[in-house]
Amino acid sequence: MRVGLGFDVHRFIKGRPLVLGGVEIPSDVGLDGHSDADVLLHAVMDALLGAAALGDIGDHFPDTDEQFRGVSSVVLLRRVIQLIGERGYRVGNVDVMILAEFPKISPYKHRMIELLAHELSVRIEDVSIKATTMEKMGFIGRREGIAVEAIVLLVDRVN
Repeated sequence: MRVGLGFDVHRFIKGRPLVLGGVEIPSDVGLDGHSDADVLLHAVMDALLGAAALGDIGDHFPDTDEQFRGVSSVVLLRRVIQLIGERGYRVGNVDVMILAEFPKISPYKHRMIELLAHELSVRIEDVSIKATTMEKMGFIGRREGIAVEAIVLLVDRVN
């Protein structure tokens, strides 16, 4: 078994879709980034890569590479899952914490869980997504962006 921890943060920006956990959320702001800036999937990818000692998403999908501009983070996640498999691992479970004042996560959480379970080839019961506010403190509390922490368990493919 191997455990990985991931963290990511993106600021809000006008004129972009808000994508979180592979789900587009209606909003007048999105997240700033080179890809679709899906902060949730970025944190999960970093956790996966860390658990397998494969670096981080910047190593594999640098923001200096134009092929990744605007790309769906689901596409990037699929490549990370492929790398994990090549190392002989599969996902056991994933636990995610979203830190955000906005948007309200609960209406979209089940779709995010379903998407992650499907992409990670695990049961819905193996994916946890939680959210908390920052009680109006700091950049998150001022609604300037979103942060996400993720932890994953990798197990040998033979289990």
